[in-house]
Amino acid sequence: MNQIKFIMQNYKNHLRLYPLHHFLLVPITTVIFIWTCMNVLQNENTIGEKVLSMLIAVAILIVSWISRGYAIKNQDRNIRIEESLRYFVKTGKSFSENEAKLRLSQIIALRFASDEEWLPLMERAIAENLSPKDIKLAIVNWRADNRRV
Repeated sequence: MNQIKFIMQNYKNHLRLYPLHHFLLVPITTVIFIWTCMNVLQNENTIGEKVLSMLIAVAILIVSWISRGYAIKNQDRNIRIEESLRYFVKTGKSFSENEAKLRLSQIIALRFASDEEWLPLMERAIAENLSPKDIKLAIVNWRADNRRV
């Protein structure tokens, strides 16, 4: 019987790479861009062909960056909404007052805190203006987020 084994998530192992993006798309688009630059410098194509080649290579490179940026921004919005709901469930109050006192990066870091330490850590993050790294380092019982991209 095969069982999926999850490694407990913590500060040291919580960063995540998306293999198709980080190990396939980025290297391929980078190679295409570099190859195109070398080709433009070495070939005796017309200026129009060189410009077109560079525009295509730059466009491909930008699309790979933008697609990742969209995914991260969407994920950040979802985290903000989830943490807002989490606050409401725990307190019965709107998160908007505390949300205004926190940066999005702090809210994103707080999502890893267990339910028991989440509210006290949020109050500490507001009072001491903790950095996301400091928030994550202060977490004793890590709440894993294994579904993020």
